[in-house]
Amino acid sequence: MNEPLWAWIAVIAGLLLVLAIDLWIVDRGEAREFSMRQASYWVTFYVTLAVLFGVVLWMTVGGDKAGEFFAGYITEYSLSVDNLFVFLIIMSRFAVPRIYQHKVLLVGILLALVMRGIFIALGAAALERFSWLFYVFGAFLVYTAVNLVRDHLKGEDEEFNENIMLRWVRRAFPTTDGFVDSKVTVKIDGKRMVTPMLIVMVAIGTTDLLFALDSIPAIFGLTKDAFIVFTANAFALMGLRQLYFLLGGLLQRLVYISYGLAFILGFIGVKLVLEALHASDVSWAPAIPIWVSLSVIGATIVITTAASLIKARMDARKGEETQPEQV
Repeated sequence: MNEPLWAWIAVIAGLLLVLAIDLWIVDRGEAREFSMRQASYWVTFYVTLAVLFGVVLWMTVGGDKAGEFFAGYITEYSLSVDNLFVFLIIMSRFAVPRIYQHKVLLVGILLALVMRGIFIALGAAALERFSWLFYVFGAFLVYTAVNLVRDHLKGEDEEFNENIMLRWVRRAFPTTDGFVDSKVTVKIDGKRMVTPMLIVMVAIGTTDLLFALDSIPAIFGLTKDAFIVFTANAFALMGLRQLYFLLGGLLQRLVYISYGLAFILGFIGVKLVLEALHASDVSWAPAIPIWVSLSVIGATIVITTAASLIKARMDARKGEETQPEQV
């Protein structure tokens, strides 16, 4: 599917318009906490927007492309849930006031969207020229899946290590000691300084870009269409901020999410290698249809989420039973 230039312009312009309205709503008036009710409305809105986009694809270019979009969107959205654990750590480390957290996430995710767009363009061009990269992507996804399971079994918590970009911003710009409302820069004694707000935004944006190292190869394992890859990433990122507030404490209860994500990454990695072999006329290597991928991804998310919530409920009951009776 070779999308015309107007399709790219229309989609990007539409996404930017929605994000601009979102930013205006968040930033108008006095700073305030993002409520669960607001988060529910916005998550529903962004998910509905993604579904409508998929339906439009179905009506205009067929079920296969729509299936690729939905498979990619669900995969990217699921992988984004894992990212939220690190976002929680970043917010805690920089002691971001709750009334400013929604703005930090929105601007940080907008930065990530721009950088991912560049990453996707480079990846699509490289894959078109060097077909052997599919084997590399496939092996990398399987390796990432094994590491996810291994880290979970070891009980290692997510950690946030400052990346090169964030360290450069710290060194290059003088920073205030604390937050100054929601401003990213302020002028103190005639000297322009950045606030921790900018540092946190850079941390969120660049950290999310690092997560693309497994999510971008994963979606290229589901579709080779750069337009589908970009739109699936964009829709997943757009709803990530509201998902952060909607899930809240539920994140800690998704104890099996790492296993589910590992299985999805491993499945897509194997799929990539098999399809690369199939394209090279290896007779025994099958071409896995997109409906199989979509079914596997959807079933894995449902099963791991349900299993996590059941275990959390059982642990809570055990905790209540073991509490000593008060005299």
